[in-house]
Amino acid sequence: MSAQLSPDGMFYWDGQHWLSTLSPDGRSRWNGTAWVAAGHAYGPPSYQATGRSSREPTSWTRPLQLAVAAWYVIEGVYALSLPFWMGGPMSQAMNQSIQRQQQLYPTVSPPPVEFTNVMTSMVGGILWVSALFGLAIAIVVVIGALQRWTWMYYAVLVLLGFGAISLPVDVVDALGGSAVSAASGFNLPAWTYWLGLASAIPSTALFIWMLVALVKRGPWAMRKVSPQPG
Repeated sequence: MSAQLSPDGMFYWDGQHWLSTLSPDGRSRWNGTAWVAAGHAYGPPSYQATGRSSREPTSWTRPLQLAVAAWYVIEGVYALSLPFWMGGPMSQAMNQSIQRQQQLYPTVSPPPVEFTNVMTSMVGGILWVSALFGLAIAIVVVIGALQRWTWMYYAVLVLLGFGAISLPVDVVDALGGSAVSAASGFNLPAWTYWLGLASAIPSTALFIWMLVALVKRGPWAMRKVSPQPG
């Protein structure tokens, strides 16, 4: 094989530049002295593969992975703990709502005790379903973050974006209580609103970091690298 060819046979040196040995139609290949039929090893699929760009990690990549994984570990633990401490406040808020309806409509017969018990059990069941669903999401996100799945990056960005949008509402609820809950008579303890605010602040900070990383470098802060032939 001519010394003008690169070791992989994909390029040849014309004295000034490295040029592709493959013809424009992909049917012929320059062997150093003449054009010959292109073989399987030098056909269009292999040549196209060498032209694909790739991404390489940057100094932000690993910290961003660990930050997302750590946050969703906390989210998973939080979700799993909800049925243990949220059941009481939810049942109490539901009873307050029923009492408020009785005060507003005294001529209406109050609901039977069995109805209240069923609703309380239903609230507990909903909390457990929500907890397991939240835990499952957290596990998938942690795996996706450690594996640097591109689609997971965008999914997490959307989820955190919803939290960032609701941050002003969390601030208002924590400072003055939820207006919607107050109007409906379904009031949760004040500390639950402060807990939501405490959770929304780091979530918003992580969203901003991920958004900046995406704009400046790409998903998972990985920079695109163009292939260098020859």
